[in-house]
Amino acid sequence: MKPALLEVMRMNRICRMVLATCLGSFILVIFYFQIMRRNPFGVDICCRKGSRSPLQELYNPTQLELSNTAVLHQMRRDQVTDTCRANSALSRKRRVLTPNDLKHLVVDEDHELIYCYVPKVACTNWKRLMMVLSGRGKYSDPMEIPANEAHVAANLKTLNQYSIPEINHRLKSYMKFLFVREPFERLVSAYRNKFTQKYNTSFHKRYGTKIIRRQRKNATQEALRRGDDVRFEEFVAYLIDPHTQREEPFNEHWQTVHSLCHPCHIHYDLVGKYETLEEDSNYVLRLAGVGSYLKFPTYAKSTRTTDEMTTEFFQNISSEHQTQLYEVYKLDFLMFNYSVPSYLKLE
Repeated sequence: MKPALLEVMRMNRICRMVLATCLGSFILVIFYFQIMRRNPFGVDICCRKGSRSPLQELYNPTQLELSNTAVLHQMRRDQVTDTCRANSALSRKRRVLTPNDLKHLVVDEDHELIYCYVPKVACTNWKRLMMVLSGRGKYSDPMEIPANEAHVAANLKTLNQYSIPEINHRLKSYMKFLFVREPFERLVSAYRNKFTQKYNTSFHKRYGTKIIRRQRKNATQEALRRGDDVRFEEFVAYLIDPHTQREEPFNEHWQTVHSLCHPCHIHYDLVGKYETLEEDSNYVLRLAGVGSYLKFPTYAKSTRTTDEMTTEFFQNISSEHQTQLYEVYKLDFLMFNYSVPSYLKLE
């Protein structure tokens, strides 16, 4: 019998063995090989310091547990890719990114990671983690780092600080990840933090006074001067106002994720979600090889914005304004697989 025929018969036996297993396992095998095939880096990923890189561990997991999780993240990557392709006119307005577009991408050289931070999606704790990872022993416990220190630009290196060849090398070789959140929940969280807390006077002065001046009829001089009592309806009206879009970019706390991180231009290897924050975060740390001694900080925070809270905030928003606001954040809803909220009354 010819060797080629023997090989075919051997492969047929293997296939029959696989088919004999449970359907779930068979589906996992299919997805697993799809992940291998879609790996944009193939076998060119270089090992760092004699160990496997995060990219290798993500696309070629050594543990079954990790490969199961890899299936989920492949589906999330596919969702982003499909949305970018289907909405190419909106998602790819600019073909070339500038250094300013890369200022949200934090680089960890030692573990070959790039993290695009999105405000109001646990970015303080992730910045703390990146300080621990890239600090070379300077920090050990992320929760010992004060929140304000985590947001000091000099404490973290961002991708826009590199030369063009260095940027391209890191985009190709490092594992890139971001965390996302239901868009309107994130928006309400930003509003509550920046406009209802008395200590945020800088936001009150810069944005609050402007919003009240444009959106509130017969505003008092005190309100125009202080800008510290912006109503959510006024905030929404400000966001959908065409003049706002023409005048300046949105502040990062309410800017869309696709505008902050450019997922239609940059291939993100892992998309974590706020709804599964601890699980996804610890997965990243395990891929980076530090999961045995570094965990994502968790603590109970009773003031966290919830879906129920978000529903209440939208009760007084007209259906016309709801529709216009959804259009602003539509790509984020589609790209990260968030359904249209049931409380919306879209026209």
